[in-house]
Amino acid sequence: MYDCSKEFNKFYRTKVVLPAKEQNELRKKRKLNIKRLKDGLIEYNEEKNKDYKIAEERIQGSMAMHTITQNDESDYDIDVGIVFESDNLNNLGPLATRNIVANALERKTKQFAEEPEVKTSCVRLKYSSTGYHVDFAIFKRYKEYSWDDEYTYEHAGSEWSVRHIKSLEEWFNEEIKNAGDDLRKVIRLSKMFCRSRESWANMPSGLIQTILSAEKLNSNYSRLDEIFYYTMEAIVNRLSLYLEIAAPVDNGRPLVTREIDYQRMRNWKSRLETNLQNLEILFDEDCTYKDAINAWSKFFNHSYWNELYSSTVKESYSVSKAYDFDDTEEFIENMYPIYEQYDVTIDCKVSGNGFSVMPISDYLDKFAPILKRFIPHNFSIKCKIGYTNCPSYDKILWKVLNVGTEAERRNDIRGQIQDNRGNEITENSKFIGEHYIECYLIKNGVCVGIGHVDVPIGGS
Repeated sequence: MYDCSKEFNKFYRTKVVLPAKEQNELRKKRKLNIKRLKDGLIEYNEEKNKDYKIAEERIQGSMAMHTITQNDESDYDIDVGIVFESDNLNNLGPLATRNIVANALERKTKQFAEEPEVKTSCVRLKYSSTGYHVDFAIFKRYKEYSWDDEYTYEHAGSEWSVRHIKSLEEWFNEEIKNAGDDLRKVIRLSKMFCRSRESWANMPSGLIQTILSAEKLNSNYSRLDEIFYYTMEAIVNRLSLYLEIAAPVDNGRPLVTREIDYQRMRNWKSRLETNLQNLEILFDEDCTYKDAINAWSKFFNHSYWNELYSSTVKESYSVSKAYDFDDTEEFIENMYPIYEQYDVTIDCKVSGNGFSVMPISDYLDKFAPILKRFIPHNFSIKCKIGYTNCPSYDKILWKVLNVGTEAERRNDIRGQIQDNRGNEITENSKFIGEHYIECYLIKNGVCVGIGHVDVPIGGS
């Protein structure tokens, strides 16, 4: 298979993985809307003389698994599990419970163009201007016996049904532990393919893609382009035999039951099979670099490959120049299982050039030039853990990433994740770029909280 691994890896890193800044925006939206729900529930209780309380909230779906991808429509699905104590609901039905959640949200989201939508499996809140939407899946929990260590959870669907709320993330973390992070990469690439054409309606959910990618992951190759190709080929072969998919948890409940579900599976198989044929030239002895780029361009239908192909045709593109800096960035999901159950903020303060120490947000709001909003050169930047609701953790890891052409030109993007810097770190502003700093709270070998702060640096 023609080796396009450098270009393929860059495509994955720069066009598939959701940038940390946008991931942090999703965290903010998740926290903000949970707060809206809680505030609305207080108002609902006061008006109706009730006492409903949220006992637990959990990140779910692609945010929990860290498999969210970039997409031009910004149609990001933020999945949140909202849990009530069963006794607190007092035999309330699943639809009535979802209606209460929708009522509470509506009280605090009147600025939204659409009211919260009560669906069979969740309550959906849409950001009409950006394409974001938040799905609140509703659960109740109880202990069958007072001495039980674990709760039993039931999901508010068409009826209350037992659902192991932690099991899917635990299953996925175990799969990643066994297969390595190539699995997460293949899942993200599969999602990019399934969303690569506006005309492609009715494609399978991210969960189904995740399950089949885990089932058919081909780990016999070292290059990501090969691993992805042979895994997709195996998925086509699997779907040629049967289309049914069972959940890896919840007693193997079937995920393909309705005609629309079967149509999505047939669409996936057909579209994947057709577009894999565009890659057959990669196995031709006479395949050229231009042929290979054109083949991946047809497969992913993404501007990255289109521009690369156009540059190649004009002979103005040099492969040797594509990676003229050391790609030293590390990713926390490659190092630890992630279960973001706690919030954490970074207390970041800056000083220099005659300015006394102040929070970075204050400096950017009050002193940075209008419409530029940057930190000048030769400023001191001090960061430490700010607020966190994590009661205890084993260690803190830090990541400092320099972003932009200047960092690449200087071969200094950094991005290594370090655990030897303690509770507080100090950096200095050196050169222009949309840089950022992240911290990771590690407890029992799991990343339980991620903090993020943007550090935009401009000219002196």
